[in-house]
Amino acid sequence: MRNKRNGFYNWIGSLLVFIGIGAVAAGIGLVSEPNGSAIGMSVKLLEDSPFQSFWFPGIILFLINGLGSFFGAFLSFKRHELSGIVTIVLGIAMIIWISAQVYWMGLISWMQPVYLIFGIIEIIFGWAVRKEK
Repeated sequence: MRNKRNGFYNWIGSLLVFIGIGAVAAGIGLVSEPNGSAIGMSVKLLEDSPFQSFWFPGIILFLINGLGSFFGAFLSFKRHELSGIVTIVLGIAMIIWISAQVYWMGLISWMQPVYLIFGIIEIIFGWAVRKEK
């Protein structure tokens, strides 16, 4: 079973690096231009949300989905015992993030369902790593 678990660690780490790169870039874009223009969005998308600008969502995106994913990837590549639980938590955070986006802004991009699926995959792979312990 060790080889199977190592495969999960590698998949988790790679997925989290991919998510982290996009989230850090988008988070920086939203914080630096809170009107959303840096990443091709408009504050009009926030009309039905509790936010007046993308600044706070950008901070959350940067910290949780960005830096959090890099931290999770680090743990995964190191085969750390907390890797599974951190990956599950990040998957739940991704699902909440995407669900909130769709609730407040609507389905505006093909990336939303893709990242929702990534969140589900994170939970499944994190669970698989935890289960093997």
